[in-house]
Amino acid sequence: MSLLIWICSCRLYIYIYIYEDERCVFAAVLKEPQRRSPSSRPHLDIYSASGVSLASFVWKSGPVVQLGWTISDELLCVQEDGKVLIYDLFGSFKRHFSLGQEVSQSQVLEAKIFHSPYGSGIAIVTGCGRFTLTTNIDDLKLRRLPEVPGLQGAPCCWAVLTQDRQTKVLLSNGPDLYILDNTSCTAVSPPGLSPESGSILQMSVSFSYKYLALFTQTGLVWTGTSNLQAKLSEVDTKMRSAPKQMVWCRRPRAQQPSVVLMWERLLLVAGQCSDTIQFPLDSVSVLVPELDGVRVLSGSHQELLQEVPLVSQEIFKIASMSPGALLLEAHREYEKLSQRADEYLREIKEQCVLAEAVRQCVEAAGHEWDCVTQKALLRAASFGKCFLSDFSPEPFVTICRELRVLNAVRESSVGLPLTHTQFKQLTVQVLIDRLVHRRLYPLAIEVCRYLKILEFQGVSRVLRHWAECKVQQTDLSDEAVARAVCAKVGDSPGVFYSHIAAKAYESGRPELAIKLLEFEARSGEQVPLLLKMKRSQLALSKAVESGDTDLVFTVVSFLKNEMNRGDFFMTLRNQPLALSLYRQFCKVEESQTLKDLLNQDDDHDGLGNFYVSAAFREPRLEGRLALLQNAVDEFNKAKNDFNAKATEEEMKLLKFQRKLDEEKGAGLQGLSLQDTMEALLNLGLHKHAEQLCRDFRVPDKRFWWLKLRALAEKQDWDELDKFSRSKKSPIGYLPFVEVCVKNHNQHEAKKYLLKVSPEQRVKACLLLGDLEGAADAAIERRNEAELGAVLTRCPASNRQLMDRLQRAVAKK
Repeated sequence: MSLLIWICSCRLYIYIYIYEDERCVFAAVLKEPQRRSPSSRPHLDIYSASGVSLASFVWKSGPVVQLGWTISDELLCVQEDGKVLIYDLFGSFKRHFSLGQEVSQSQVLEAKIFHSPYGSGIAIVTGCGRFTLTTNIDDLKLRRLPEVPGLQGAPCCWAVLTQDRQTKVLLSNGPDLYILDNTSCTAVSPPGLSPESGSILQMSVSFSYKYLALFTQTGLVWTGTSNLQAKLSEVDTKMRSAPKQMVWCRRPRAQQPSVVLMWERLLLVAGQCSDTIQFPLDSVSVLVPELDGVRVLSGSHQELLQEVPLVSQEIFKIASMSPGALLLEAHREYEKLSQRADEYLREIKEQCVLAEAVRQCVEAAGHEWDCVTQKALLRAASFGKCFLSDFSPEPFVTICRELRVLNAVRESSVGLPLTHTQFKQLTVQVLIDRLVHRRLYPLAIEVCRYLKILEFQGVSRVLRHWAECKVQQTDLSDEAVARAVCAKVGDSPGVFYSHIAAKAYESGRPELAIKLLEFEARSGEQVPLLLKMKRSQLALSKAVESGDTDLVFTVVSFLKNEMNRGDFFMTLRNQPLALSLYRQFCKVEESQTLKDLLNQDDDHDGLGNFYVSAAFREPRLEGRLALLQNAVDEFNKAKNDFNAKATEEEMKLLKFQRKLDEEKGAGLQGLSLQDTMEALLNLGLHKHAEQLCRDFRVPDKRFWWLKLRALAEKQDWDELDKFSRSKKSPIGYLPFVEVCVKNHNQHEAKKYLLKVSPEQRVKACLLLGDLEGAADAAIERRNEAELGAVLTRCPASNRQLMDRLQRAVAKK
């Protein structure tokens, strides 16, 4: 696909840039009146390929060296001072950047806009003869290329090459040819080009960067590979003046690649043979190289010059007997109701080439521009495939759909004169993007539906672009735009109202953005934009409504950095969930902030808990006691008697521990009440342990358990015996038996067997291994479960005991 132009016939000085690419079709014209006055300014006009004006505005910036288009349909304007201004298709300014201070000082003499695997790039040559380039304007990295020996100012001609993902500059300085890369300037010589050919006046690189053409001072056209490793041809044009333009004309997989040269009133085609083809030109024209040909544009019309596709040659050449030609003729005779149609069909069938004939007609139809010829070829193909039983209809159906789309976009109201080859290279998705960029939304939607593209890849994508364009219209109110967008977009898959709202905000319509966000179902997409718009309160409310704690915390963190402390705290008081999350954060990261927050809210209970937590982080005892006292005061203010009492007892325990540490060196500081009692018992400080039990009203059962375990672990059996006799055990005497057995002292355990209550005596006897005693106790109690437990423990060799137990069970 090429970038085409409509040239105005008025008497103007016109600076024209025509960009050729398989993705863009536009022309930018910078016009300057012939009669200049101090107040006059140039105009920049943008046209579609069919000459429809898209934009026109007064150029108020500096002198322009080059205009060009990016791969995303953006207009680049390269100025003499090294500044590059970027506009969209409709003349709206988007952004600008500079090519560097050095370029600004030495001025830009020439510039070229090119396309590489990295994106759209710019190469310039300055007044001091130095080259600078960037391969991607969206990720600007300027590279200053090495100096060229003897070059002062602009070279005779130069071109940009992209080879092996590396961008180079090929230039001619008189008869010398150089290649500039990142690190070196290398003199090169085209293979087979005689030194007598003179200086190189013009050069051209093919669309794919694979081939190179050179025009010399003696009128020779040399063609070869762009790496200068092979020569294709050398043709004498008999012309001594340099052509205005020289471009390649080559189809993919072409048999005869050619170079097209244009002078003032002459068009010359040079191929691999020594002969040339010449066409006279009636008016000033412009050549636009394309993927599969060259477009010749004048002020009144445009023509496409290309190598005729091989399949078209076979069908339409004079006296052709190819299968496709015979099938086309057979269908013509069939429409005339002539019997010769049967003769042609028989001839095709006898050669077994009917499938090939159908394929040729289908393929040739794709290369035709005339709708009548397209229909004739497709009807012939449809006629032929009726006589085939195993022919797949897919190619025929596909070409019919594609031609219908191509004929629609070729209309002058659309202005996309694509060939079928360009369409296949472009892909449907990119074609839809181009229609969307031209704001041809109804046609884009119809193409999506006709080609049955998935909704989120087709119609939804078009609707998203439409909505983003709609919100930039200033002639409608916010309410009207929001209603229109909601009515049109609805719940289309893949269209997010947050993206549309972001576009509205970028266009200076924050209220419209808020209205659109109301239709966004995902809170996670609403909140970031609201924060960007400085609508913090609304963002916090939306985050809380979502129930997403991570999202709420994100908003809280943002508010903390953006607002002063007083306003921040007041904002959180209205959102309990946000306040709770922030308190959790402060507990870990910012304890002082938590204290201030609790003070502001008069949360005495929370302050009490804060002081308690702080006390346990305090290493010094005095500091810990002071913090605990503060906690007691706050709990009392909150009338939380339980917490206040518990805190006072903690202070009492700390003081008790300090006293014993000072007197006995017990190392009790920081232990809990139970751990403290265990430590005292292990140290043999029984009196102090009993005193602690009384002071803190520890239950007797708990204390007896602690002391029992401590004495058994120390194996202080005498003290354990005294302890058992001190008073009646609140926990019974089975635990005494258990701890003795656990510590392997059967003898000591038997002392407490008689004190064990009858209900626990069976278990105690079993612990001691006294089966006779366990049997007596179980028989005496007549307890079936206990009898069964003893019976299962009784060995098979003790038949007397087993019989006795079994009789007891039977009596039971």
